[in-house]
Amino acid sequence: MEDSTTKKFYPVRPIQRWLVDTHFNKAKSTMMNIGGLYKLSAQIDLQRFVDAINEVLFSHDIFRCRFLFHPETSDLCQIFDGDIEPVTIYRTTDEFFQSKMNQLREPYKIIGNPLGRIYVIETPTAKYFYADFYHAIMDGVAAAILFIRELDKVYRGRKSKRPALSYAEYVDEESKIPPEELAEGHAYWKKMLAPFDKKKHLPPVDVENVAAWTQGNVDYKLQNFTEEFFRNTRRNENTFFLGATMLTLAKVTGSKESIMSWIHNGRTTMHERRLMGLMLEQFPCAWDFHEDISVRDFLDKLEGQINTGFQYRKSLNVVYNDGLEDDCVSFIFQKDFHNDFVLGEGTMEVVYLPPNEVSAVENALDVEVEACEDGTYDVFLDYDAGRYSKASMKNFAATMNKILIAMTDETKHVSEILR
Repeated sequence: MEDSTTKKFYPVRPIQRWLVDTHFNKAKSTMMNIGGLYKLSAQIDLQRFVDAINEVLFSHDIFRCRFLFHPETSDLCQIFDGDIEPVTIYRTTDEFFQSKMNQLREPYKIIGNPLGRIYVIETPTAKYFYADFYHAIMDGVAAAILFIRELDKVYRGRKSKRPALSYAEYVDEESKIPPEELAEGHAYWKKMLAPFDKKKHLPPVDVENVAAWTQGNVDYKLQNFTEEFFRNTRRNENTFFLGATMLTLAKVTGSKESIMSWIHNGRTTMHERRLMGLMLEQFPCAWDFHEDISVRDFLDKLEGQINTGFQYRKSLNVVYNDGLEDDCVSFIFQKDFHNDFVLGEGTMEVVYLPPNEVSAVENALDVEVEACEDGTYDVFLDYDAGRYSKASMKNFAATMNKILIAMTDETKHVSEILR
């Protein structure tokens, strides 16, 4: 048995711990599973694909990550030297696979166990690839972009000129930031979130007798609003949609205030853009719409607030550690996350897996805006069905659609939109 004194224990990053703590609310659920199922085109060579998967897995230390309780302090920590089980091809019948397809996503037992599952499956008529990771070690950019791109590169036989970056080293360096460098940012975030009130800054609850954390979903196609607006105005899509979400929240709550959060991929340098692991950050944002300003001024000032937030990015540890935005509505804007992928001479087609009996929602309300290839936009609402009805969430999306259209006239004042 390995002596624990020779093993290197790394601290869990604050956002990792926050995600784990959130999961404890529904520990036997798949709320923190990230990834999905793909159908592979017939021309893909499965053995070559499996070899590529294993090469990628053994190249990055994030896939060796394990969560443990420190033997001396009992604090949750992580190691990066866990064993990797090589992926092999699993062959089965079409009937058996179809009967089990919705059970691929399973809850993770996070202490001491692998935090990812990868299956390559072949039936007499099809080939499938399933990749699923625990969210506290991988985010969407890592799982759906970096991981898939590297699989494609290795499958094609292209060798990287640079060694894989170490997530363990990133964790180690971040943990050494002096506390005094973070103090100003701590004060900034605490001041922003101090007024938050669930009764005031969340949509009104309209459901009873439904279990908390029950997952609800609404998929809404935006009408009469396309990418052409951004091509003509050069407006930042993320800021525009975030502003629309804040206005929608203020309108449905009737408070003329928004305190919520928005998700950034956390990759601001070339080093971070190449790093496999959990990098995202959830930034608080707040606005008081009692001050009547034009849409143009609102968006310009909101962009300024976002830029200030980036300056205090490392101070977000106080937000995660103290749970300051646990109940906030969250927003994310995404591109190319649910599209099919190229793999060598073939393709990987996304297969939708519906929620199952172990599904659960992470937050009261998550608002995701996704840019589609045809220039349109979809709004996905992932919400706590123990709080909100599907009808109220459809109304939220429809209200947001109207507000987006109103905002295209940037001379209009926010008071007109919230009237």
